[in-house]
Amino acid sequence: MSKTRFMAAAAAMATAALFGTTATAAAPECSTAQLIVPWGAGGDTDIVFRTYVDTINKTGIEPQLQVVNVSGQGGIRGTTQVKDAKPDGCMLIALHESAITSFLTGRAKFTYDAFQPVSLVSYTPSIVGGSTKAPFSDLASMLEMSEKEPKSVTVGVTLGSTSHFIFLLIEDATDTEFRYVSYDGTRERNTALLAGNVMMGETNVLTAKKYIEEGSLNALGIATEKRDPLIADVPTLQEQGVNVLYGLARGVALPKETPAEYVAFWEEAFAKAAQDPALVSSIEQKGSMVMYKGSKDYGMFLSQTYAEHERLAIKIGMFKK
Repeated sequence: MSKTRFMAAAAAMATAALFGTTATAAAPECSTAQLIVPWGAGGDTDIVFRTYVDTINKTGIEPQLQVVNVSGQGGIRGTTQVKDAKPDGCMLIALHESAITSFLTGRAKFTYDAFQPVSLVSYTPSIVGGSTKAPFSDLASMLEMSEKEPKSVTVGVTLGSTSHFIFLLIEDATDTEFRYVSYDGTRERNTALLAGNVMMGETNVLTAKKYIEEGSLNALGIATEKRDPLIADVPTLQEQGVNVLYGLARGVALPKETPAEYVAFWEEAFAKAAQDPALVSSIEQKGSMVMYKGSKDYGMFLSQTYAEHERLAIKIGMFKK
């Protein structure tokens, strides 16, 4: 483990210890609880949450937790199911920034505040991936092509999701204009990108590292302040003159009005898992990192994240209050 990632993991563990709930925990009254992952099986978000659920279940927790994939509508189908579920602690939802961007783009009628936050659990920075069949192999050539002929660069996205939002930010930062092709989820977007059906798409270390290494995908830039040590040859967008930072912060929530004792039960379960060295190592090896916050602090994080996204969405004309 690199020094940087070790320190991040240690900080996450310290955070888990510091921000535990003050409410008394009580187990929900169900034989098995469900964690709805509102995207298809095998995607990066699915992998992160299955790693957490496996770790939690190994503690012998009751009820046991089961991952259930409810894909469709860019995550809206699954989030709607949990939003409307009985607040009994037996159904949770996996969230990330898509819950915010889908609202800001008008695809969903609700956003993060329709849920009760439980825990923030991980972070994965975004990578701008380029097809090896595209007529460019680096960011500068892509921008030059797009500036000369607006909408000539095709981008595979899930409309209204984070995969769409990052390119809207790049457009705004560079005065370019892309042509978007919509796909339902991460796997479909990656398949289209690797096949050359689109020229560009959002990906991340968790999903794309092996494709970058084998040369079947060009990494045009990573949306972080510093290069990621796992893919140190990939330059940041900022060092190439594009001031965009972006990534997925994944967390867990419950239906609104869930009793505090059930929130505390799951908060403690995810806090304990976040401190498990095997889980930390597993998630890091897949190109992500553990980032833990308890219920209160995750709620504040979501509020701040929404405010930042809303400001940018208003700036580029996507969202009007």
